[in-house]
Amino acid sequence: MDRFYSLAHASIDFHFKQSPRDFVVEELPIYEFSGEGEHLILLVRKKNLSTNEMVGQIARYLGIKNREIGYAGLKDKHAMTKQYISLHKKYEEAMEGFNFEGIKIISKTYHNNKIRIGHLKGNRFYIKIKKVNPTSAAKIDEALKSIKNNGMPNYFGYQRFGNDGDNHILGEKLAKGEARERNPRVKKLLINAYQSYLFNNWLSKRLELNSLVSGFTAKELATQLSIPLEELEKMKAQTHAFKLMSGDLMEHYPKGKLFEFEATENDFSRFNERDISVTGLLCGTKVRVAEGLAGEIEKEYDDEINADGARRFAWIYPTDIEGRFNPIEAQYELNFTLPKGSYATVLLEEIAKRKIN
Repeated sequence: MDRFYSLAHASIDFHFKQSPRDFVVEELPIYEFSGEGEHLILLVRKKNLSTNEMVGQIARYLGIKNREIGYAGLKDKHAMTKQYISLHKKYEEAMEGFNFEGIKIISKTYHNNKIRIGHLKGNRFYIKIKKVNPTSAAKIDEALKSIKNNGMPNYFGYQRFGNDGDNHILGEKLAKGEARERNPRVKKLLINAYQSYLFNNWLSKRLELNSLVSGFTAKELATQLSIPLEELEKMKAQTHAFKLMSGDLMEHYPKGKLFEFEATENDFSRFNERDISVTGLLCGTKVRVAEGLAGEIEKEYDDEINADGARRFAWIYPTDIEGRFNPIEAQYELNFTLPKGSYATVLLEEIAKRKIN
């Protein structure tokens, strides 16, 4: 699926392929572990294994169900990743004899509760890209500076859509009862892909509007778009890279309650100061939808499906961004931290302004 990018530069040419050597992820827990309790907390390093494959190997070794092992999020398979898992403390002695290629237990502690999905603050990434010339390195420096200062769109990465990039097609059929899938985990994954596909297309549309607002006068756009002149003038006056519009649903950043954007000076100030951010729709039931002009645009990417909906940040702020160019090796190394649910490969694609998979 094609998409609009937020940065203004031309496409940058470099080589990237996910591998444990060039793609490293470290999970950042949302809370400190207490050091006591009935749950054993293990920091696990894995490579060339998905989280589900790693959990499956440990479960088979212990003779337990996969669901007895807690984890906060799914980590990339073609990478070296560190993440926390939880087990009942009674398995501590047995785990001392665990040995499997690609899995290493780094440390252990204890906690009162099982780790559950979403129990993470974010992830810290190290990425190496290759075949970078000095001109491209300078462009990457500027792109990283822009992302550091202004943030970036929170697209779902290509990993969400399967090896062939078409999981959303079957996902739509499953969500509408037009196909069946016996495995509930696989069914949910495919339906999520369809929700993500619609979200990405909505976000691309909003970025396209941003580009038009930046490139033309409000009067010029009013004759071409079905958007009131007053609304376009308000968008034109905004300094943020993402142009808000009436009816947008905002959320306290990086977590908090939803509320409707009212175009007050306070709303603009809080958005510019990263206290709040704009959200997009993951269609489904039990979810609040945007109103006004934002709602009219969002409606084009909504669908009635048999799944719970949600809101997702449309704009995020990577932190602790570092970049280093090695001219001898023609390589560029990046370090940065993303909030949970965001994709490092999306940041790379924003820099490259093209697909990288």
